[in-house]
Amino acid sequence: MRQFKSQDLDELYGLYSNPKVMKYVGKGILTKAETKTRILKIIESWKKNNFGMWSVVHKIDNKMIGCCGLCFLDNTLEIELGYLLNPAYWHQGLATEVAKTSLRYGFEEFKLKEIVGIAQPENIASQKVMEKLAIKYEKDANYYQINMVYYKIFRKEYHPDSSLYVLHRKSV
Repeated sequence: MRQFKSQDLDELYGLYSNPKVMKYVGKGILTKAETKTRILKIIESWKKNNFGMWSVVHKIDNKMIGCCGLCFLDNTLEIELGYLLNPAYWHQGLATEVAKTSLRYGFEEFKLKEIVGIAQPENIASQKVMEKLAIKYEKDANYYQINMVYYKIFRKEYHPDSSLYVLHRKSV
């Protein structure tokens, strides 16, 4: 995982314009202009907040296969865990791995007290990812003008495993 660059626009658009990927994300597929706005917001979030979405890059061919990270939940100050992957990489445990890395960053590096996750009720796969990470269902809610299930994990409930975790800091 690495931070986004403006040069990632075409690859990110490939994900955001894919109906399978975007079936349960917001209002669905995005245009290239909307994707450009989104990538600029992601880059700005890292500058302003020191957290945001990461580009998930395949180790072998350096191709972007998704994104994952932390952002502000719709009209709140809560920090939301988000993730999406190219369908070619579904059902391999990768969503769980990148989500786990984002949780670890939020709790260990950013010292958050809690992190939330939301999913559309029909998105069972996303709910399973959260449950594997001990993020617990709390309520049904409405965010982004969509009915969602709302999950939360507190730092005191978070127990990292022994997997390798290396944070590469940008040199100034």
